[in-house]
This record gives sequence, structure tokens and C-alpha cells, in this order.
Amino acid sequence: MLVLPDADATIDAGRRLAGLLRAGDLVVLSGGLGAGKTTFTRGLGDGLGVRGSVTSPTFVIARIHPSLVGGPELVHADAYRLGGIAELDDLDLDADLDDAVTVVEWGAGLAEGLAEDRLEITLVADPVTESRTMEVQAVGPRWDGIAIAALLASDEGSRE
Repeated sequence: MLVLPDADATIDAGRRLAGLLRAGDLVVLSGGLGAGKTTFTRGLGDGLGVRGSVTSPTFVIARIHPSLVGGPELVHADAYRLGGIAELDDLDLDADLDDAVTVVEWGAGLAEGLAEDRLEITLVADPVTESRTMEVQAVGPRWDGIAIAALLASDEGSRE
């Protein structure tokens, strides 16, 4: 488990993860309201060098951020308002999956079928402070041998 003391550390963890990601990677984010899912994705977008401000896609369901540096685009989706797997399938995210880094907020129980290889990240916010904990589960052979939590730790974040 990684402890992120504030929003800046959450953004930094996203930037660090971006250095490991490549086109075709799927990141499934879970956590309650205000847990830092979009804040983390903002760091991912910054680290990937994509165009546009990364904001919550809750009301538009999905946003595509093209790369400004020749890397993969970022597809940022929010499954919160979706009624199930059929509605997620209607977004046709798998069409972009090979060419983009795809992040699905509120995706647990819905988005796992998009890719055999994925990162499942759970963020939990402390109700009193801005501190968050982050757990990362790597699924599939793409992530074999990569100690992701260790790579995400920084001087500001710590592992428990």
C-alpha cells in the first residue's frame, strides 16, 4: 500500500506511472467520491504529455487526450453513470485500446473484460486530511516482474 499525503503526491504518482505505460495499457481506477481518481489521472496525462486539461469525465463519459509528444493518447472514461457492461461496450473503448492508454474510473466490475493485462488501482481518501492510500494490483503477463508500487513511491509518498 502506498500512502500519498496530499493531492500533489497523488499527481506525482500518476506522473511516475505514466513512465511505465505504453499504448494498449488499461488502468482501472476504484475509490469513493473524492478519493483522487481524477487527480491521479491528471498526473498520468501530464506524464504522458497529452493535450488538454484532464478533468472528470463523469458527465461526458469519456474524453480523448491526444499526445503532444508522439506517444499514446489518453482515453479517460468514467463508468459511474453507466448501467452495466452493455453500456460500457457501447463506448467502444476496445477500438482505441491498442493505440491508447485507457483509464476507466469506477471501472471495477465492468472494465476488466477490456484487456487481459491491466492495472487495478484503488484509492482511499482519509476523511479528515488530504491523505490517500493507493493499492495497485497488476493483472496479466505484461506486468510480470515489475514492482509497480515501489516505482510509484517517492520521497513524499511512503509504502506501508
